[in-house]
Amino acid sequence: MDRELALEIARVTEAAAISSAQWLGRGEKNEADDAATTAMRKMFDSIHCQGTVVIGEGEKDEAPMLYIGENVGDGKGPEVDIAVDPLEGTSIVAKGYPNAMSIIAVADRGTLLHAPDMYMEKIVVGPEAAGLVRIDDPIEKTIDITAKMMDKRVRDVTVIIQERDRHSDLIERVRQKGARVKLFGDGDVAAAIATALPSNDIDIFAGTGGAPEGVITAAAIKALGGDMQARLAPLTEEETNRCYEMGIEDPSQALQLNDLVRGDDAIFAATGVSSGELLKGVKFLGGHLAETDTIVMRAKTRTVRFIQANHHLEHKPHLLMDN
Repeated sequence: MDRELALEIARVTEAAAISSAQWLGRGEKNEADDAATTAMRKMFDSIHCQGTVVIGEGEKDEAPMLYIGENVGDGKGPEVDIAVDPLEGTSIVAKGYPNAMSIIAVADRGTLLHAPDMYMEKIVVGPEAAGLVRIDDPIEKTIDITAKMMDKRVRDVTVIIQERDRHSDLIERVRQKGARVKLFGDGDVAAAIATALPSNDIDIFAGTGGAPEGVITAAAIKALGGDMQARLAPLTEEETNRCYEMGIEDPSQALQLNDLVRGDDAIFAATGVSSGELLKGVKFLGGHLAETDTIVMRAKTRTVRFIQANHHLEHKPHLLMDN
C-alpha cells in the first residue's frame, strides 16, 4: 500500500467525526450514525484507491451506504480491503458520553477477515506479552503471564472489561485473582487499543463484543506490536450458517492476529467524536472552525501519528452541518 494512503484515510475519519459530532448529546443516535456514514462515503470518492468494503453497515439491501461489498475510492491506485465503523458508539453520542470515534482499517486486498455481524470473544495484550497469551487460557493464567512480562505485581495489573451481564463471572474471577478491573460501557475498539499504548495503564482487554469491531481492532494492534486472539461466538444456527457463507469453515476455531489481519501491513485511523482516553472529541470553536484529534497507525513501519487539525467548515460543503 502507498504510505500516502494513511493520511488520506485520516481525512475520511475526520469528515465522519465532524459530521456526527453535531449530534452529540441530542438523543438521536440514528441521525448521528447517518451523518457519519454519509460524510465518510462522500469523502471516499476523493481517495486514491480501489477499495472494497468487507466490514461495513450491512448488506446492500439492508444499508444504503457503505455496505459490505461496496466499491469505494476513485477507482485507481492500490486494491485494498476496507473495514469501517463510521460511528463507534452511536448511543455514546446520543447520550453525550465519552469515547465515541469514527474508525477505518485498510489492508491489502484479501487480507482482512470477513467477519459476520455477531459476537466475538477477544483477548488483547500489549507488546510485552505478545505471543504468550492464549484465548483458551483461563484469565488467571493470562494475568500471571502479563504481570511477569510487564514486571508488575498481580495487584497492579489492570484488565478492562465491558460492563455487561455476560461478563459478571469474568469480572469476579479477575477480582478474585487480585488484579484490577476497569469497566467501560460502549466502544470496545478504544478500550482494546489502550492495552498496547504505553501512555495508558490498561494491560489486558478481555470479553465478548462485536466481531466486525474485532477485525478493526486487530489492524490497530498489529500496528502497535501487541497481540490479539479471538473466537466467533454465534448464538443461533442462522449465525453459524452465516459464518459458513462468509468462508469461515470452523466458527469455533481460535483466531490468531494473523488470521484477523493477514500479511505485514495494515493502516488504522480513528478520529475522536467525543473526548475519551484515546482521543479528544471534535471541538466547534466558532466562526465555522472545528478542531479534530486523530490517530493514524501503519503496521509495516509501526508508525503512530497523532494529528490535531483545524477545519474551516465553510470550505467543506461535503460535511453535513446543522445550520
